[in-house]
Amino acid sequence: MPTAREAHYVLDDFLGNATDLPIAEHATDTHGATLINFALFDLVGKALTPRMRDLTRVTLVRDDTPTEIAKRYPHAGPLLGARWNEDLVAGCWPDLLRMAGSLKYGQATASLIVGRWSAASRQNTLAAALKEWGMLSRTVHLAKYLSDPAFGRKISRQLNKGESLHALRRDLHYAQQGTITRPHLEQQTEQAWCLTLLTNSVVAWTTEYYSRAVLELRSQGREVSDEILSHISPGHSDNINFFGVINVDVEAELAKLDTSGWRPLRPVQLRELGLTP
Repeated sequence: MPTAREAHYVLDDFLGNATDLPIAEHATDTHGATLINFALFDLVGKALTPRMRDLTRVTLVRDDTPTEIAKRYPHAGPLLGARWNEDLVAGCWPDLLRMAGSLKYGQATASLIVGRWSAASRQNTLAAALKEWGMLSRTVHLAKYLSDPAFGRKISRQLNKGESLHALRRDLHYAQQGTITRPHLEQQTEQAWCLTLLTNSVVAWTTEYYSRAVLELRSQGREVSDEILSHISPGHSDNINFFGVINVDVEAELAKLDTSGWRPLRPVQLRELGLTP
């Protein structure tokens, strides 16, 4: 049986994130970059920044005749194939804002709106206006993506961090080759939560020891810039032993902790964390 497209749930996860950090931008691959998602992200004051493939097949909007656009933009002109329908968006603007308010205040889920309006017929005026706004938002994003190499690299770094976390989950879930084998929903949920708990534990451990490793290196006079640290992901797994049965002598391990309750750092651990050559 087919499942709903991942794109339907992108904004749900974004708006439902309980972190205290101010999140304003979400990077995704092409599968999460629908016109409806572009529009809804922009309407709620967030930025959808996908890394898109097959750009020659993407239709962007123009604000003039094809002849004038071809003269003004000889390279990008062929992509600007759709005329911007400002009147359509202006006529539906109050309804679009009410929709955005319902999303921000939790009165409706983004997955419901995305699924409903993505399947709506062309005769539905509000759906057409939402897609029109999404096409404009996508045009603005791709104009920046194509003209600003630094912006494209930033999106790639964000996606690489996400992929490293997915890789960590796959490595942790190797026993049944990453499949859910339990027959009942409750057991499947328990298995998924166990994987989430284990993944979070590894990420928390790595994050804590990243901090300690950075402090140690800086205390030795080594320069570790914040710019370098911004490229590091806590979804690191080289320091994790995924296989075998491990017997832990709890008392002996506790005896190794310092007065603050931390294990001492070793040079090999710094290399495993990727902070030394």
